[in-house]
Amino acid sequence: MKDQTGHDGETPRVALVTGASRGIGFATAGALARAGHRLVVTARDEGGVAAAVAALRATGAKAVGRAGDVSAPGHLEACVDLAVREYGRLDVVVNNAATNVPYGPLMDVDPDQWRTAFAVNVDAALRLTQLAWRAGLAEHGGAVVNICTEGAGHVGPNVGAYGTSKAALLHLTAQLAGELAPSVRVNSVSPGLVRTEMARFVWAGAEEQVAAGLPLGRIGEPEDVARAVCWLVSDAAAWITGADLVVDGGTRVRAAATGGGPSYAVHERLRTTGPEAR
Repeated sequence: MKDQTGHDGETPRVALVTGASRGIGFATAGALARAGHRLVVTARDEGGVAAAVAALRATGAKAVGRAGDVSAPGHLEACVDLAVREYGRLDVVVNNAATNVPYGPLMDVDPDQWRTAFAVNVDAALRLTQLAWRAGLAEHGGAVVNICTEGAGHVGPNVGAYGTSKAALLHLTAQLAGELAPSVRVNSVSPGLVRTEMARFVWAGAEEQVAAGLPLGRIGEPEDVARAVCWLVSDAAAWITGADLVVDGGTRVRAAATGGGPSYAVHERLRTTGPEAR
């Protein structure tokens, strides 16, 4: 029997995850593999992609990969072609690849870096969704999850370009959810501070201080976000589209928990440190 998206419940679903060589992307690929999905993973680093594929296969998962930049011409097309060629279909897209460059006050932002931020954080998500739609989602249905950030709804020091691009991705999620229904569900997950290499400059050396300001008392792990993504693409979330699932350890409600006590340590870190060039 087929579900409302046309899936027969027997053919394994195929998922394509970007930025999947480490952090949230790799954790998500692993969670989807454990749920029975076949995987196509992509990231910029060729060695990282190879290692991710090997690690997934070591668990018994079926996985293939292709290295490249999601904003590079032809790369996303090649990833979708790989999914169809290898598995015959594509059912799930997880747009996780992102950049936090440019970092700093918006009045100092280099225009080329600004455009790159949107090319990676927004344009690639739209492009991959378009390609997946044309490669079969329009006919047999599926699910798309965009990885946003809890910071998309407010401002912070030095992260204007990142936050603005993620706010655009949040709006894109809702727009696509309306346009692609009922066959394709489109949702987002908005993490708080998670223990990833991209965010290392925020939490490294200050983890205890940062965790103390969160109601749940710790920063996030990639697996926290991966479980949310895995649920959103599952049949358990079959009546959910256009939603943003916040996975932030209580970041948004911290003021009530602390009674207006300590300042938000993440913002203090953003003011005093910065990411390595990437």
